[in-house]
Amino acid sequence: MRNTRWRAASRAAVALAGAGALAAGMTLVLTAPAAAGTTLGASAAEKGRYFGTAVAGFKLSDSTYTTILNREFNMVTAENEMKIDATEPQQNRFSYGSAEQIVNHARSRGMQVRGHTLAWHAQQPSWMQGMSGSALRQAILNHVTQVATHFRGQIYSWDVVNEAFADGNSGGRRDSNLQRTGNDWIEAAFRAARAADPGAKLCYNDYNIDNWTWAKTQGVYNMVRDFKSRGVPIDCVGFQSHFNSDSPYVSNYRTTLSSFAALGVDVQITELDIEGAPANTYRSVVEDCLAVARCNGITVWGIRDSDSWRSYQSPLLFNNSGQKKPAYDAVLAALNSGANPTTPPPTTPPPTTPPPTTPPPTTPPPTTPPPGQGDCSASVTVNQWNGGFVANVRVTAGSSALNGWTVTIDLPSGATVTNAWSAERSGNSGTTNFRNVSYNGQVGAGQSTEFGFQGTGTAGTLSPTCAAA
Repeated sequence: MRNTRWRAASRAAVALAGAGALAAGMTLVLTAPAAAGTTLGASAAEKGRYFGTAVAGFKLSDSTYTTILNREFNMVTAENEMKIDATEPQQNRFSYGSAEQIVNHARSRGMQVRGHTLAWHAQQPSWMQGMSGSALRQAILNHVTQVATHFRGQIYSWDVVNEAFADGNSGGRRDSNLQRTGNDWIEAAFRAARAADPGAKLCYNDYNIDNWTWAKTQGVYNMVRDFKSRGVPIDCVGFQSHFNSDSPYVSNYRTTLSSFAALGVDVQITELDIEGAPANTYRSVVEDCLAVARCNGITVWGIRDSDSWRSYQSPLLFNNSGQKKPAYDAVLAALNSGANPTTPPPTTPPPTTPPPTTPPPTTPPPTTPPPGQGDCSASVTVNQWNGGFVANVRVTAGSSALNGWTVTIDLPSGATVTNAWSAERSGNSGTTNFRNVSYNGQVGAGQSTEFGFQGTGTAGTLSPTCAAA
């Protein structure tokens, strides 16, 4: 998920940067842009996959650019036009013109669209950058809901959350304003996206998670495994795969893809570019995808080298003049010789490195209060828009610790809860109860925990009551 508007980084910083979900049961239908085997998209479609590219809206007036786009690709990602600063430049005032231009161009030509991206710590508009806490949590969930709802039914997969894990050896989350709203913010974003656009695949997308041995890769793996075990709606993982001398293609790349796929999610190569565009490396990446039955497809991050956010590295399949490079021929040959889904899918080898056994916490570690029920109070903040709302509820223990709690809220007539996070819900209208889940029932004396829910209709003034379990 790169953007040259905001990034004038050093070469070392650029080397680490990167960015960029069909629900279960939905069929992938790809339109081949030309005779099978003669273009990237057509050959990928023959294998039941896609081959896509990132598109900048202002370049759609460039005839060389659009000629290649329309001929070669069957999936499109908006390079910047669906990011937060582009779609919600002012709070609750949404702007979709540039994004719709790309979506309409793609769909009118039989291409599909990846939505990129709903929640990200970067490229936030100034009004969001100055927010924190529950106000920011409500704002980002409102953004996810509004944007995903606007494009409902038009998006193949959403990059719901982008680049939320830290580089380095910790394997933990990135410190960002979104992370500081609570460790469950990623889960909340996925649940909001599912409610808003239930027909799209929901992906987590990140860079530098290509090497199976890296701590960052393992951190994301553990999160996905945890989400799948708890029913959090995640369908796919996006691998940006911005390969260069500082972050090169590695021989265990296929192991990484297959290991994630074994968790029950699809894998997608979302932002591929390779420094110098070596033909053999491009071929290897395509072969790795084709060898993993749940690898849906590949997106290169730009068309010509001159369109790349790393143009000085000449990392793409077409040169500045739009001519095919040797890497293009290697990719097409790999697609044409790859496994065909009409035959039994290839057997994915097990990881050569055992997967980690201890997942990181997906919510803030609870305190361990002494036994006792105690008393509690609850407060709520609501973000309301026309036709819907998000509520964030804070549960606070009294003078004694809590070992469980239940919050009761009387919803006004016409208001209906569609989903909740960090709480178990009983009912969805009228008197509705929310009970703690396993990780947030224990609350130390005077301490607080939070949960939230999303609904349709008008919330009005809510008055939650809390009782110790």
